[in-house]
Amino acid sequence: MAKKINDIVIVGGGSAGWMTASTIIKLIPDVNVTVIESANIPIVGVGESTVGGIRRWMRMIGVKDHEFIKATDASYKLAIKFNNFLEKGNTWFYPFGDPYIEENIYERNDWFVKKSLYPNTPNYDMTDTYYPQMALVNQNKISINPKIPKFKFFEDTAFHFDATKFGAYLKDYISVPSGVKHIIADVEKVNVADRVVQKLHLSTGAEITADLYIDCTGFKSLLMDKALNEPFVSYENILPNNRAWATRIPYIDKQKELNSVTECTAIDHGWVWNIPLWSRIGTGYVYSDKYISPEESLKEFKQYLTDKGQNVEELEFRDVKMRVGRHKNLWVNNVATIGLSAGFIEPLESTGLVTVYEFAINLCRSIRRKSYSQWDIDEYNKVSIDMFDYWAQFVSMHYALSHRNDNKYWQDITSKSYLNEVNNESLFHKAITQKALDWNLPKDGNGVLCLSAGMNWHPMDNILINGFNIDQETKIWFKNCIDNLNARKQTWNNAVEDELSLHDFLYKNFYKN
Repeated sequence: MAKKINDIVIVGGGSAGWMTASTIIKLIPDVNVTVIESANIPIVGVGESTVGGIRRWMRMIGVKDHEFIKATDASYKLAIKFNNFLEKGNTWFYPFGDPYIEENIYERNDWFVKKSLYPNTPNYDMTDTYYPQMALVNQNKISINPKIPKFKFFEDTAFHFDATKFGAYLKDYISVPSGVKHIIADVEKVNVADRVVQKLHLSTGAEITADLYIDCTGFKSLLMDKALNEPFVSYENILPNNRAWATRIPYIDKQKELNSVTECTAIDHGWVWNIPLWSRIGTGYVYSDKYISPEESLKEFKQYLTDKGQNVEELEFRDVKMRVGRHKNLWVNNVATIGLSAGFIEPLESTGLVTVYEFAINLCRSIRRKSYSQWDIDEYNKVSIDMFDYWAQFVSMHYALSHRNDNKYWQDITSKSYLNEVNNESLFHKAITQKALDWNLPKDGNGVLCLSAGMNWHPMDNILINGFNIDQETKIWFKNCIDNLNARKQTWNNAVEDELSLHDFLYKNFYKN
């Protein structure tokens, strides 16, 4: 039987709660939305990095750059940088937007020809020759209309911002002005019958009922886990990290350090993130407590920061325990879950906030008729879970393709089987089924393209290529292919030399006054 929806209650504020509230009130404005937010629960607040898809969601709910950047201490992001994941000294990038392949001879495969014929070509050269905006990244520049092809500023950029301030911005400038009701209280008791939430008892003495409850209570998962006891599916078998030390550090050289990349650097027992906001840098060490104790990992992290010139005695460190995986179902009866309460894939690739707005959009699709049936519940679960599992496997490939052998942590990571237990298939085996002779790398996502090149796992088999009896005409084709890549990289670099630095652009347009 279809159930009518007039009243929606979101339990939990923070970035997840207010992103969800903003999405629903903008896409389905004729429902009643209430956010119940505790004044006593600290916000995790490490999700300060976003990816390009957030632009679409921001347009959807009406967020404008000039309105929120200063309010959230934000800066622009063009790419993700990975250091030392394949091996120490290896660096590669994942820029946003689509690659420039219009002049390529073999579509997306031109660079792999270059790499096969010249194996010493650095892996980051692929993005330098495929993504024009890498000229901006490499020179730490930014421009709305740079003289380079393909790059679209309002689509191919994302943000670094303070997630706590972003939640507050959405509350004050989007949600509440649009009609969302805000209650500050603790949920002290949840009445449940037959796995259906009947009522919420608040610390104020009030009792709240709704047609649909949305759990945005973080890792606590008050409704889906504590009240409904929905099983949890762990990703521990492919994603080993379960903790993080987080801190905030000051700039030493702001012009240089305020750049447009989220930097991820693999170290002894995990990896360190570096996220430059306008006023400071967010950083943290993601690790597994099965291989190193919290005390030893903090010591390791402090040494890393000391080597970067930071005075660690002046910093505050927070130990964050991560529940990596997802609930078996993300919508059960009259409870849906979004954000950390639904699941988490560790911070690599910045998927935390992606799951929030993508799942909120999926939920709006399911309830846009202002009622829902089991079909709508099943559809939401199918779409969201498939998306979540794909991202989890994509992130896991950063470890699966590593060839580091430093210690037991890396030895175990590179000894795991990353095949899907259901269909015995990995993300790469699904995306790329023919390595040797297929000149057309399947367009299953630019992340796969960048990860493949960055981790030296190529869709073209250089052994077979080098074994071909290549005639003179083919040699000329190959030379033209490589010459074209090298020439356009130089052209793009020259084109952005006179653009403003990221620091100066932000200061001039947002932070001057």
